[in-house]
Amino acid sequence: MDSTRHLCYTRVMDAIYLDYNATTPLDPAVSEALRPYLAPGLAGRFGNPSSAHERGHAAHEALAEARSQVAQLLGCAPPEVVFTASGSEADNLAIKGVAATHAVGHIITSVVEHPAVLNTCRSLERRGWRVTYLPVGGDGRVDPAAVERALCDETALVSIMHANNETGALQPIAEIAALAHRRGALMHSDTAQSVGKVDTQVTALGVDLLTVAGHKLYAPKGVGALYVRQGVALEPLVHGAGQEGGRRAGTENVPYIVALGTACRVAAETMAVYAPRLQELRDRLQARLEAAVPGLALNGPAVERLPNTLNVSFPGVDGEALLAATPAVAASTGSACHSGCNEPSAVLTAMGLGRERALGALRLSLGKFTLEEDVERAAAALAASWRRLA
Repeated sequence: MDSTRHLCYTRVMDAIYLDYNATTPLDPAVSEALRPYLAPGLAGRFGNPSSAHERGHAAHEALAEARSQVAQLLGCAPPEVVFTASGSEADNLAIKGVAATHAVGHIITSVVEHPAVLNTCRSLERRGWRVTYLPVGGDGRVDPAAVERALCDETALVSIMHANNETGALQPIAEIAALAHRRGALMHSDTAQSVGKVDTQVTALGVDLLTVAGHKLYAPKGVGALYVRQGVALEPLVHGAGQEGGRRAGTENVPYIVALGTACRVAAETMAVYAPRLQELRDRLQARLEAAVPGLALNGPAVERLPNTLNVSFPGVDGEALLAATPAVAASTGSACHSGCNEPSAVLTAMGLGRERALGALRLSLGKFTLEEDVERAAAALAASWRRLA
């Protein structure tokens, strides 16, 4: 899902991993849940959940359990969970699926959305839809008043991400959803970065559609889910048989769906412990860097952000160069490289950051396997590299 990160500088396998917003390693419980489904030959749990025999029944039951585990984390009914192959597919299904139930209309989104949302909206614009791309403030957050001004009778959908993948900025989704519903529009939120880190109960957020990406949640890449509130009309992207309640055809990827269900169960059980721990480690990392790097600047809100995410700009250096000089740390910049050309992050420039500050940005994202010593070592290594470069 995260197309803004670059892993070309992660040269050593034992580097301190601070790129959890890009992707997460498998949780041990997830790996264990996967094992029986990946066993070779007849020993494996390989049944088709639509088959009528015993192996099919076992696969069907595993699918149902995973759906319930995802639903429990989101606070919804199991039939409201549609499994997909990725968070990007879930975004596409939400936006195009709603649009296909209208002749033409209006969509509201923001300029800092993931490309899976932005490019889907641009695709609809080519088909005659009108799209409003809302700006963000200096903290990277959407002003609900701007949403209210943009809403009109033709607005079919509002799609605003819950948490930004670069800055961790949390958007006021519940307030925006209430405004959308007041004008008869549906509310979609891409919560790929926030599920399992902060509360994403659909009732509290007030959403009609919500995106989950497995590999941001300690499950494998290649599996996701879309919450679809009961009663919401949605045209499938993939037509075929009646899997996923007729909303997504194709034989379900049972092993990875089981993995996603397990990851959601683990998140529901441990989030209350891990979230405060991650915030403490993140704040320690920020404090160590601020003490060692005069002029270090925080990008994004100080409070309304994910507990694991720190986006900071190092003065006088390029972020890509800083990471290249620090192979002991595996992290990301907010920039995209195209044919050797370094361009500032669209998210950071949308926040009003100048080119030099945007190019000096690093995104340091922590996870459940991050240790205190990792934070100390990473801060020291980055500060040392900055002193050499600056």
